[in-house]
Amino acid sequence: MDPEEQTSDLYGIIQSVVHVEWLSTALTVAIALAFTALVARAVTKVLRRVLSHDNSPLPSSSIFVNIARIAVWAVGVSVVLSSCFGIDVSAAITALGIGGIAISLGFQDTLSNLIGGVQVSITGLVEPGDYIEVGGRRGVVHDVTWRHTSLETLSGERVVVPNSVINKSSLTHLPPLTKVVVPLIVTTGGADLGAVAAKIVKAAGQAAQKVGGGMSQEPQVLFTEAMECGYRASLIVWVEDGDKHSLVKDAVVRAVAPYTMA
Repeated sequence: MDPEEQTSDLYGIIQSVVHVEWLSTALTVAIALAFTALVARAVTKVLRRVLSHDNSPLPSSSIFVNIARIAVWAVGVSVVLSSCFGIDVSAAITALGIGGIAISLGFQDTLSNLIGGVQVSITGLVEPGDYIEVGGRRGVVHDVTWRHTSLETLSGERVVVPNSVINKSSLTHLPPLTKVVVPLIVTTGGADLGAVAAKIVKAAGQAAQKVGGGMSQEPQVLFTEAMECGYRASLIVWVEDGDKHSLVKDAVVRAVAPYTMA
């Protein structure tokens, strides 16, 4: 066979396999997806910056960032399917809607957690930094995602609570970690309550300073009830470093114990 004919046949085979239109389509898809990725990244940065501001009406939960990222990618993929492959996206969505019941049943828990996360975030029921108790677990809210809310306990454990549980269970907002509350039963034996309270305040302040918790203001003792065995009271210590909540509480209880008995 003539070399020119062989070259012509080889060129024809290559052209049939790697068609110019396919190369153009692949290049268009790559550019469109790259542009979508850049837009999603930019939107994520802007949204995180907006949510981190103190005057933002929405909490700095990652659920809003994830929803925005998914929306950008959904639009980008829809444009690619429509312009590059001629797929009618609206018809595809309609077709998916027919099986929507089966899909919703299969992803019932996921949808419940997603809706629950949006609800607690938009209403401000739970925000990162809140100290809460839910489902018998206490902790500081670390983040609210599309599926769960993560808490960090005082012992450093990370607790994952499904968003649907928060919507269905009783939720208690606890005092911030900078406010250490110690319940007391004070037995004075007839001594002046004011003098006893002053000793408790002094001991609590010294104990808090010793462990490095600092104090934003003087401790306070509030007597709430007179009982046969003594007086029920609450000792409140305001510390500057909430991370030392447990250490401060332990030190304060040890320091005021001698002053709670006659």
